[in-house]
Amino acid sequence: MKTSRFVKVARMADLERKGCVVLQVEGHTIALFLHQGSLYAIDNRCPHMGFPLDRGTLQDGVLTCHWHHARFDLASGGTFDPWADDVRSFPVRVEGDEVWIDPSPRADEQARQLQRLEDGLQRNIRLVIAKSVIALVEKEENGHGPLQTGLSFGTRSRRDGWSMGLTILTCAANLLRSLNAHDRARALYHGLAAVAQDCDGQPPRVPMRPLPVLSTGPDPLKRWFRRYIEVRDAEGAERCLISALRGGGDPAQIADLLFAAATDHRYLSTGHVLDFTNKALEALDVVGWQHAEAVLPSVVLNYATADRMEESNAWRHPVDLVAILHAAFERLSDALETGARRQAAWGGRTALIPVLLGEDPRAIADALLTALREGATLQALGGAVAYAAALRIARFHTANEFGDWDTVLHTFTFANAVFQGLRRAPSPELARGLFDAAMSIYLDRFLNTPSAPLPKVEEGVLDSKRLLDELLTTLDRQQQVNEAGHLVARYLASGARAEPLLAALGHALFREDRDFHTIQAMEAAFRVYSLTEDPAEKVHVLIAAARYLAAHAPTPRAQGQTYQIAYRLHRGERIHEET
Repeated sequence: MKTSRFVKVARMADLERKGCVVLQVEGHTIALFLHQGSLYAIDNRCPHMGFPLDRGTLQDGVLTCHWHHARFDLASGGTFDPWADDVRSFPVRVEGDEVWIDPSPRADEQARQLQRLEDGLQRNIRLVIAKSVIALVEKEENGHGPLQTGLSFGTRSRRDGWSMGLTILTCAANLLRSLNAHDRARALYHGLAAVAQDCDGQPPRVPMRPLPVLSTGPDPLKRWFRRYIEVRDAEGAERCLISALRGGGDPAQIADLLFAAATDHRYLSTGHVLDFTNKALEALDVVGWQHAEAVLPSVVLNYATADRMEESNAWRHPVDLVAILHAAFERLSDALETGARRQAAWGGRTALIPVLLGEDPRAIADALLTALREGATLQALGGAVAYAAALRIARFHTANEFGDWDTVLHTFTFANAVFQGLRRAPSPELARGLFDAAMSIYLDRFLNTPSAPLPKVEEGVLDSKRLLDELLTTLDRQQQVNEAGHLVARYLASGARAEPLLAALGHALFREDRDFHTIQAMEAAFRVYSLTEDPAEKVHVLIAAARYLAAHAPTPRAQGQTYQIAYRLHRGERIHEET
């Protein structure tokens, strides 16, 4: 509860003579106006970009800033220009000739900043978004408040549901633990600004209601959901999903329902359907399952409208990969049952990787089935397939078309989504995603022809800080793909801790203008790196991340300029005084 605490600041005689005085009161620069017989006190810094408001024009109770012409109600501080934000006003009272002001802190600053963020999202005002995120993360480094606000806004404000913006936001949230403190707010700013851009001018999403009587169990709802997705009936499928959620379906059951439908057809929309689903579930890991009803139905339209690779020439000719996959799926249950009876741990990962990167799709499918029969867990196979997909990026030759970076990226992020899904809710249905990812790795083989060699460096003590500085400088120049990969290899070969390297790569990522695929690639690489045990393989995954980032840097960094303005204003800098 806010308590009043007035302090004496001025004399009425001075105000009557000058009309306005500027005061320093307990760290605040306050403009005190005598206008039309009444006293008003407001923060003298324009909330837009900090220009002194005492230099503005005051007419009929409206104060206009002279820098960008933002207008404010003098009595309340409310703005008539949402891009400027409200200016803080202070309670004033007069006792004889003495003027008193209450500079007490606001009662609930976090609630105000969250509302400010909501306003910025609604109107797609990047500077307002940046200011609010900086203030919120300063008080709450984990970013839960901004993430939850962005999720809520994004899932209800775009009729077509989950898309790139919410994926970027979740990737940013996942990367926070690897970033230095000064980069965390910047990362969330990128994600939230992407959500605002996705939703700008879009009609809102109207959610379906659950079935009137929630007596149907999870198994029928799962069957119906898959049936309706099969015939591209998004509304019927969404009603099944919301009924399963309202009926008490637990996280594993709901994930199983979604993952089954996401792998009923091959490599839906180049992997985006499964990746979006995985990201929605990861977002709920952070903000809590109680938000599942609001978040998960937003992914359903992607299922119903997805491209299915059965309809793609590349998956049918000259080799019918779909036929190979369907034949493998007929043997999948037996392979899983045989493997479950094995007592020995699976040791075939090293031998499997070259097969996954090979030229024979039938041999690839057979190798996966053999691994399952030999006792490989679905999670272990998921890790192997994701690593093989990362190698396609690590060995991507720059002689290829630039757009083909996206081809290997899609395979890698899909393989990572399968891997993370199998860790969350393993099932025979989702296991099909392993085979889909393996076939996509096979199709990408021409992008490793010729193959860029993996950097070979000698171990030894090096100046790790100098290497990180050199990496950031290298990423200031275009197309330093091989150089960036080599620097990562040298750094890790020096024996230095990986955490500073991850933080440097994260800084390099978020100083750029956001690129959906680059953020996807980095987040997936960090996740696969953290779950990979073999030291050499860990190096290869980060080489892949650095090479992909280098291929897409530098950008104009215009979005970073907006963030930097917000950060400097938050620090109280006087931007308007610079020459």
